[in-house]
Amino acid sequence: MKRSFRRAGPDRSQTLRRWFQFGFLALNVWIALQFYLWVRYYETGGQFGVTDRPPGVEGWLPIASLMNLKVLVLAGKIPEVHPAGVFLLIAFLLISWLLRKSFCSWLCPVGTFSQYLAKAGRKLIGRSLRPPRWLDIALRSLKYILMALFLYVVGAMSVREIEAFLGGPYGVVADVKMLNFFRDLSLFGLIVMAALVVLSMVIVNFWCRYLCPYGALLGLLSLLSPLRIKRAPDLCIDCGKCSRACPSALPVDKLISISSAECTACMRCVESCPVDSALYMSLAGKKKLPAWAMAAAIAAIFLGCVIYAQATGHWATILPQNVLLELVPRANEFAHP
Repeated sequence: MKRSFRRAGPDRSQTLRRWFQFGFLALNVWIALQFYLWVRYYETGGQFGVTDRPPGVEGWLPIASLMNLKVLVLAGKIPEVHPAGVFLLIAFLLISWLLRKSFCSWLCPVGTFSQYLAKAGRKLIGRSLRPPRWLDIALRSLKYILMALFLYVVGAMSVREIEAFLGGPYGVVADVKMLNFFRDLSLFGLIVMAALVVLSMVIVNFWCRYLCPYGALLGLLSLLSPLRIKRAPDLCIDCGKCSRACPSALPVDKLISISSAECTACMRCVESCPVDSALYMSLAGKKKLPAWAMAAAIAAIFLGCVIYAQATGHWATILPQNVLLELVPRANEFAHP
């Protein structure tokens, strides 16, 4: 006998998520442009560019931010160099702890770029490829190995060593060196980036799934989150649409509660479900959390941390003009200590 069900109404989660994705992507593009013009100002001796450095660029320095977070926790010191990075890291850690790994699917520009590369790949070849389970598990271990390596390096450094490292010439212009890496991209670097683009078109979220140590850290923290995707077996019609929609290749249609570190709370499985209340985001195993509440919570945590840092004067790196005029043009001369 065919099971009867009540059809679900239109789901707005992906519309909301796209607004967040493109909004955050636009913010990062603006930050990148502003930062480039700031660097050019000092490279040209003040003849071209802008004098206002966008502190948000420090969000692209996760290792420096992790170092500064260690100093903050152990010594209670707010860093003077790259302080915005530590507050952005705190925001992303809080989001992952409270709202699963939603940073990766709602905010991260790399995650957004990867999503649309996979979409383009499906249009070109008709489908996305999924490695066999044994290979998938082996490849996923790579990001945890990289994460462990970075945590070991940061953990081995004392507070004094971290302060000396970030306060030295190399640490001060670490963001400029990052920009120069892409401006002076070597042939090898270009080949690696091209390979990542191609692989991301063939395999959904290749970088995020297999190589991103930042995502690995956020995923482990998300295991403590009170949020879970829940499936109601008595309402489920076993259509399998949720599993096919999941970019993390999780067997959603076979589970009651999705607790995997790979779940990014993108809610694409919820959107794909044709049955009302058969699949939903659950808060502490009881209450249903609508997509708008998820979006509001992400925005509140992110903006709250940024506004707090700005209000307390711990957002921008303040350095004398003569120091910047000396260090920024010579950024490539400073080797890693």
